[in-house]
Amino acid sequence: MPISKLIWNMSLPIIASMLVQALYNIVDSWFVSRVSEQALTAVSLAFPAQNLMIGLATGTAVGVNALMGRALGAGLRERADKVANNGVFLAVVGFVISALLGLTCSDLFFRSQTQVESIIQMGNDYLRIVTIGSLGMFCQIMYERLLQGTGRSILSMYTQGLGAIINIILDPIFIFGLKMGVAGAAVATIIGQIVAGTLVINYIRHFKTIPLTRNLFRMRWYYVKKIAALGMGPCTNQLAMMIVQIVLNNSLSYYGAHSVYGQAIPLACAGIIMKVNQLFFSFPIGISQGLQPIASYNYGAENYPRVKQAYLKALTYAFVVAAVAFTLFQVFPRQIIGIFGEGSPEYYEFAEKFFRIFLLFTLLNVIQPITGNLFTAMGKPAKGMFISLT
Repeated sequence: MPISKLIWNMSLPIIASMLVQALYNIVDSWFVSRVSEQALTAVSLAFPAQNLMIGLATGTAVGVNALMGRALGAGLRERADKVANNGVFLAVVGFVISALLGLTCSDLFFRSQTQVESIIQMGNDYLRIVTIGSLGMFCQIMYERLLQGTGRSILSMYTQGLGAIINIILDPIFIFGLKMGVAGAAVATIIGQIVAGTLVINYIRHFKTIPLTRNLFRMRWYYVKKIAALGMGPCTNQLAMMIVQIVLNNSLSYYGAHSVYGQAIPLACAGIIMKVNQLFFSFPIGISQGLQPIASYNYGAENYPRVKQAYLKALTYAFVVAAVAFTLFQVFPRQIIGIFGEGSPEYYEFAEKFFRIFLLFTLLNVIQPITGNLFTAMGKPAKGMFISLT
């Protein structure tokens, strides 16, 4: 298939998946903002931890996709099947790790960012439910990447859409109807993810493209180490971003308390702008992950000119998307912020400044994920991780 058409065929379902993952948190934030400003702050503070969890799931799936793509390109079908099955095993391991961290470290995580007890309590209620119920999200992301690696990525769009619709319908029911507050938003999220995960598993079983059998479904250290190495870049990037966001939130709390804005306005504004940034980043990350199986397959088949062509095309498309986003961010920050509810004049003043400055280098940010994923696709995880950390 022509490279341009192929990149969009592979990228659009992943972009949709990233948008839906971002949408879960944004929809929760929109409804929760109607509860109270503190409730919105609690969900905003939980965002870095959710991103880390998504990064762990995506990183594992990226490693599986890269290794499986190279195996298919080299004609090693049995090896590809073993990689896929070990990937599913690692998705379950990722869920267990997330659930344990949510149970044991949630309170410490929120206390590292705020000392307001009501925010800490609401944040714990939200994050613990989201992490303990994250199996649907881990399965959804892994199985979507398996569909993508075998050329059936368009099917994952249906599962993502259904999960998002369920979340949007259930949010007001649980938050307001059952008066569960932020906990209701978390329950609505995990139900949507479980339904989407179940549907995508049924797709895999129906098409029988990848034989997921009990015989193959056991841990093989050789493949686990390979998958972990290739997925290290995205995971490390998300870990670094979580640390950056925690430091940023602490700075906003400290300096906000000594300004006309107070603590709540900077934290609420930063949380919203992070979510808007994630919506934009769904496009370059989706393009970079759409590039990955193309680069992996052709690198495995030793068709290096096609790898280079795919990389340059992906970079070009990402720059075009970034140019549009940059224009919107710099010209219409107040209008975008207004989507998430009304605020005081100080709220809008801070939000506009923060928006324009924080997203000033949007054009340059697209280079890193695409180049990092290219190295991952070619089996050079150290270079990919280094680029992620820069």
